[in-house]
Amino acid sequence: MELAYIPSPSRGVLHLGPVPLRGYAFCIIIGVFVAVWLGNKRWIARGGRAGTVADIAVWAVPFGLVGGRLYHVITDYELYFSEGRDWVDAFKIWEGGLGIWGAIALGAVGAWIGCRRRGIPLPAYADAVAPGIAFAQAIGRWGNWFNQELYGRETDLPWALHITSSTDGRVPGYYHPTFLYESLWCIGVALLVIWADRRFKLGHGRAFALYVAAYCAGRFWIEYMRVDDAHHILGLRLNNWTALVVFVLAVIYIVVSAKKRPGREPVVEPGAQPSPEDDAAEAESDAVASEGDEPADEAGAKDGAASGTEAEPDPAPESESAKSEAEEVESESAKKG
Repeated sequence: MELAYIPSPSRGVLHLGPVPLRGYAFCIIIGVFVAVWLGNKRWIARGGRAGTVADIAVWAVPFGLVGGRLYHVITDYELYFSEGRDWVDAFKIWEGGLGIWGAIALGAVGAWIGCRRRGIPLPAYADAVAPGIAFAQAIGRWGNWFNQELYGRETDLPWALHITSSTDGRVPGYYHPTFLYESLWCIGVALLVIWADRRFKLGHGRAFALYVAAYCAGRFWIEYMRVDDAHHILGLRLNNWTALVVFVLAVIYIVVSAKKRPGREPVVEPGAQPSPEDDAAEAESDAVASEGDEPADEAGAKDGAASGTEAEPDPAPESESAKSEAEEVESESAKKG
């Protein structure tokens, strides 16, 4: 008898009359709202305008959904195009199946379009939304719990996930809740990026690259635990190789970018003011520079004090009245002579 476990929902969809309310879709929608809300706050803190993040998300989110679905369908094509399968199911995104790699890749294309229309640098926008994306992933993973999918190997741990469905080849039992592991990991990634961004003033896309690298590190070991069908290359699942390659590329970007373009962008949006943090840093820099620019008199006085002597005062100039009296005396002497 199991003393403790994580129960699975009896069903992943509720019907409000003729309208189906799917848990997977709700998790995705809530995640998007959280990402836009947090991204907007970070964008304003960087000196951008309120509402810009949401306007660009209008482009990024649809592109990301299409990209995520394309990656899933391409890498798991046998689920939709093999014998006995219905290819129409490839369009049923509400039933689950979004690949984060495709979502980020094509979502970046949509964000680039939105940024280009506003004259905004894409790396600055990516830095602002990076932690929000991680939080959105953490929320979105609970959609897999509603669908009873993407779990790990069997376990008797007290936090084991109880799978009750037997559809699509599932075997009821107790498994590692990899959806929960990834959700918690993504929360940690978001907090890491927020901390590192405040501590090191990351800019030019480095905050986003840190998010990518940190996520890939966690995804590698979590993916290794999963037992759902997947393509393998040299003994590793396809997503393991993807995580490894993307991790290396993200780390290279951080190193090269830090050398070529250190610091942050002073202005992230045309017509917007620099962020208060950037203004404070600039003011502090000016104050330090002004300390070395002393007036000549004060510098001379300090030099004299240091050498133990006092600077001699300049001779006082003759007054105009003294000059006129001397001229009158000379004139009287000339007359007497």
